[in-house]
Amino acid sequence: MQFRNLRTTSKPRLMIIPMIDIIFFLLVFFMMSMLSMVVQRSMPVQLPAASAGAADLQKKIPITITSDGTLYIEDKKSTIDGMARYMQAEQAKGEDVTVIVRADTHAQYGIFVNVLDTLKKLKITKIAVATEAQ
Repeated sequence: MQFRNLRTTSKPRLMIIPMIDIIFFLLVFFMMSMLSMVVQRSMPVQLPAASAGAADLQKKIPITITSDGTLYIEDKKSTIDGMARYMQAEQAKGEDVTVIVRADTHAQYGIFVNVLDTLKKLKITKIAVATEAQ
């Protein structure tokens, strides 16, 4: 008759595959939750819709024109002259200035054209117009 030794136990095995699954699940969870937490520093406006509108996520300076004609640079109220001074200061930093113009659907067309004309006079060529996807 053979007796088993009750004191000998097998070493616990470390199961690596389930741990990798959990790590990837956590990685995906945090990546997806961070995408929803991206904050855009600009004023909320109702953008017009366009089917071919897509913007990349590089750093851009948002210029917002509200329906009552108020002009905002990022989230600060400004005028056309103030915008020109701000853009000149950004150009003086030695970086390429990229601007995204966000105009409300009911904004005055003249103010929009005035902003674009001022940017053209400052030789800013990287300009995007924000729209909503259809």
